Amino acid sequence: MKRTIHGTLAATLAVVLGAVFVTRPTCGATPSAEQALNLLPTQEGVECDRPKADEAAKCKIAAQKINGQVGWIVEGPDGIILRKFVDTNGDNVVDQWSYYKDGIEVYRDIDSKFSGKADQFRWFNTGGTRWGLDKGGTGKVAAWKAISAEEATAEVVAALANQDARRFARVLLAADELQALGLGKTRAEAVAAKVAKADADFKKLAASQKSLTPDTKWLQFSGSKPGIVPAGTEDSTKDLRVYENVMAIVQTGDKHSQVHIGTLVEVGDTWKAIDAPSLPGEGQPEVAGGGFFFQSSPVRGTSIVGAPSEELQKAIAALDKLDFQDVKRIDLIQQIVEQAKSAEDRALWYRQLGDTISAATMSGKCPDGDKRLQALLEKLQKNVADKDLVAHVKLMLLQCRFHLGQQSAKVDFPKLQTEYHKDLEQYITDYPTAPDTAEAMLQLGIGREFAGQEEEAKKWYERVVKEFPDSPQAKKSAGAATRLDSVGKTLTLSGKGPTGGAVDLASYRGKVVLVQYWATWSGACRTDIPALKQLAAKYGSSLGIIGVSLDNNAKDLNAYLAENKLPWPLIFEEGGLDSRPANHLGILTVPTMILVDPTGKVVNRNVAMADLEGELKKVIK
Repeated sequence: MKRTIHGTLAATLAVVLGAVFVTRPTCGATPSAEQALNLLPTQEGVECDRPKADEAAKCKIAAQKINGQVGWIVEGPDGIILRKFVDTNGDNVVDQWSYYKDGIEVYRDIDSKFSGKADQFRWFNTGGTRWGLDKGGTGKVAAWKAISAEEATAEVVAALANQDARRFARVLLAADELQALGLGKTRAEAVAAKVAKADADFKKLAASQKSLTPDTKWLQFSGSKPGIVPAGTEDSTKDLRVYENVMAIVQTGDKHSQVHIGTLVEVGDTWKAIDAPSLPGEGQPEVAGGGFFFQSSPVRGTSIVGAPSEELQKAIAALDKLDFQDVKRIDLIQQIVEQAKSAEDRALWYRQLGDTISAATMSGKCPDGDKRLQALLEKLQKNVADKDLVAHVKLMLLQCRFHLGQQSAKVDFPKLQTEYHKDLEQYITDYPTAPDTAEAMLQLGIGREFAGQEEEAKKWYERVVKEFPDSPQAKKSAGAATRLDSVGKTLTLSGKGPTGGAVDLASYRGKVVLVQYWATWSGACRTDIPALKQLAAKYGSSLGIIGVSLDNNAKDLNAYLAENKLPWPLIFEEGGLDSRPANHLGILTVPTMILVDPTGKVVNRNVAMADLEGELKKVIK
């Protein structure tokens, strides 16, 4: 088999892959790392590691089995992965080409039709969320299957800078998408008219504008939080998520400017424009803040709208380059707050300021974060009418104090936790309807559960679901309440494996099943794996095991599985402890193991490894 890999797939890399990419390596029996590194993403602008010639000569390429599939891995001298080329269907032709930056996959070309040409283009992790489709074998994106609002604005900017009307058309709302929105007749006709006008206006602006060039860089998305146009508005049949008055901050050379994007609407996993962009200052009027869907309640962009000062432009540009936990962000955001032109704009930046101080404190980079948050809270309480903003910063302060308290060498943890829970309960009393109150309730539920007070925990979980049903915390809380009440009840569990394929607990009827929630980052989980393998071998067909990986990304999981094969199926969806499989039963920590009898009912919802075999002997006949 190894000879086949180095023979046929070597030719595949040298010839078949070369037909897909711009740079074709020379044909040879075994491709070198330099040849493999010459392969480029089909889409422009992908920021991946591209070693220089002297560095590429030190890189290594090796054939490997990757999740049961044959592929090539290219690594740098330090062992960090740079490229991955995989044959997913076993025909000895590579059909997935992955590109990495700093050891993380950021982009992948996919030949889903096994035709020798990439027809899907996906960005991952720090590369973004875009998922493009090529319908004509041209190597260009014909349509977006997924694109965020931020990335949609970047596409508009790139289309305008390069006078590319087709690129703009891909993020402009299409006729079938308009129909799918479920708008009433009058509103749908108005949107259709805007879209038709947008196409023509874009072409005129692209041909005449001089501010943007192909070297223009998209820096930042600027806009307030999105809003929901509820079903029933003007005879609409569906809820519609909308951003109004969106701006993109861009840089051309040393000059910062803005592009007005207008209104964006959510269609499935994509965000689409219904307006042509505009460039205030090029003979075009300044855009008013009324919006299209929210005319009576404007949703405006940040204070950047208008003519930002040179100082503000520099602050925003510098902010974009800093890590979210960087303490330098705090001073920059404070500068921006002082120059904000409206109360709403200041509120947006104040919220980001609180989040930044909190993140820097939690990471250990801002040891006086509690004092900074206290000062910010007192300032907001005196000067800001937005009570939800005050509540948000208050919760950040409570969480930071609890975190810093745990770091103390003389911490009395039971006392610290009791005080924290009292603070959370008072917070809930003071801010009963604030969005962040859902998080405070969830934290109380988690604290009560870990303390063994499960009935109290269930009460808090149920309050989250009842009082904040649309919050992200409601999903975790509902799952946790279900888990705490699961013994003696039939458990439902299903999902996709890391390489595709469905896994369903219902198909295991007639045998005892252990469901293991785990993650490769957990030392305890990794320690349990050999013992679980022994039990699986010992009990044979009487015992089934389903692993549910709560790794944050596929890279970490696949790297572990490449070295440690597991004889049982896995369920995996990215997101870690906030993923859908984790929220399904409100999993709070790993390892968590649940034992299910042959009828599908839970017999132990939190079995420890040390007690597992004893529990198995009770249920396996």
